[in-house]
Amino acid sequence: MIYWELLIGFLKVGCFAFGGAYGAIPLIREIVLSYGWLSEDTLTYMIAISESTPGPIMVNMATYIGSSQAGLLGALIATTAVVLPAFLIILLVSLLMGAVLQNKLVQTVLRGVTPCIIGIIFATGLSMIVGNCFPSGRPDGNALLITSVLAVILFGAKYIFKKKVSPITLIFLAACIGIVVYGI
Repeated sequence: MIYWELLIGFLKVGCFAFGGAYGAIPLIREIVLSYGWLSEDTLTYMIAISESTPGPIMVNMATYIGSSQAGLLGALIATTAVVLPAFLIILLVSLLMGAVLQNKLVQTVLRGVTPCIIGIIFATGLSMIVGNCFPSGRPDGNALLITSVLAVILFGAKYIFKKKVSPITLIFLAACIGIVVYGI
């Protein structure tokens, strides 16, 4: 019986939780408390833990609650139930997108929108660089140094080594340079 309850309960969460993680919390709370799977205090602690661990809150909560109520099989059922609706929706959209993308009008619109999106991303990045390197209108030497070094590495590697630098590598380098420049 518990397996069926986990399936139905977390299918409800997966189907009707909109607005991201914080939008899902009231629905998760209502379902978990109505089935008596956790107390109010335990649920509050689990929400805090689920927020601080990698992965979506809904998946983390479903896995924990399923495991605590019915072991490994319960965790599998609850996790599958909470992600199944989104998976099916994405599958349907991807199936329809193939046919839609073949349409000449859609292709024309996408070709027109692409430069706009590139411009928006570029403007956002530039705004972040300026805001970080010139907070309060005055230059921050350390931020300018880190940004310059990372830009040289990013564009230099492309022209010198003929390959791109991974974003993960840039983040790691930025962290190391930040430790050196700003100190621990």
